Amino acid sequence: MAWTFLLIAALLEVGWASGLKYTEGFTKPVPTVFVVIALTASMILLAIAARTLPIGTAYAVWTGIGTAGTALLGMWLFGESASPVRLLCIGLIIAGVFGLKLAGEGGH
Repeated sequence: MAWTFLLIAALLEVGWASGLKYTEGFTKPVPTVFVVIALTASMILLAIAARTLPIGTAYAVWTGIGTAGTALLGMWLFGESASPVRLLCIGLIIAGVFGLKLAGEGGH
């Protein structure tokens, strides 16, 4: 269950991090409320996952998925660069997340 909570937490991180763009510096109420709710839920789920998983693994996976997902969403939604080098680096982040998942299968 911890990995499920961690995955949901990471997807919520992608949501709140990408949503920051829509808040326009927290001047738009609806996107701001979404960001605050998603951020809070993401942190709570990360904390729940970290009860069982090593914190180093949980945090690295959370930030890795968040980083890669936000970068990919930025390309899609905001027209950010999708250069081969950028895509390669995102691929390396994703490979690192999978490596940490495999290494962290035992829990503690």
